Amino acid sequence: MAAKMTITCLLMFAITLSMTEFAMCHLLKSSVTCLDCPTSSDLAGIKILVKCNKVKNLVMATTNEHGVFETQLPSSNCQAKILGGPKQLYVSRNTMITNIMKVHDTASYTTSQPLSFYTSCPLSQNQDGKCGARNDAVGKNIGSSKTIDVPLPKEWGLAPSSYYVPFVPIIGIP
Repeated sequence: MAAKMTITCLLMFAITLSMTEFAMCHLLKSSVTCLDCPTSSDLAGIKILVKCNKVKNLVMATTNEHGVFETQLPSSNCQAKILGGPKQLYVSRNTMITNIMKVHDTASYTTSQPLSFYTSCPLSQNQDGKCGARNDAVGKNIGSSKTIDVPLPKEWGLAPSSYYVPFVPIIGIP
């Protein structure tokens, strides 16, 4: 009878201890801001990634239609980053990542700087006024991937020429 009582007490202690772990989690409440959107635009679906020091798992949050998101933090020393959304976002490197700080007199946390983005390419952020993929090694724009399609007669029964015309075999000749 004493063994059953001891096991019951240990089980209750374990349950109580597991409940206090959830109470020790930190709540992050913040929002994102669109710098070139109309005032009544829908900001739902933007993904925010939260990385905390000394924690392997990353935390993901998704914004609602007003751009507000909230999530549980595993620790208090964290950073938040805009990952992307349902549409193409343009984010400045200065406002892409921000530290998370505690809100005074509450148990919640917020971002130290607002997470902001553009929905179209801002000309002020580019040196040459162009957006798009760039080849960082050379500093030039990446060329088009459009293939050449030479019209062939259907009677020949060949595949479209774009499958084999731009193919240049690379053969090492010693």
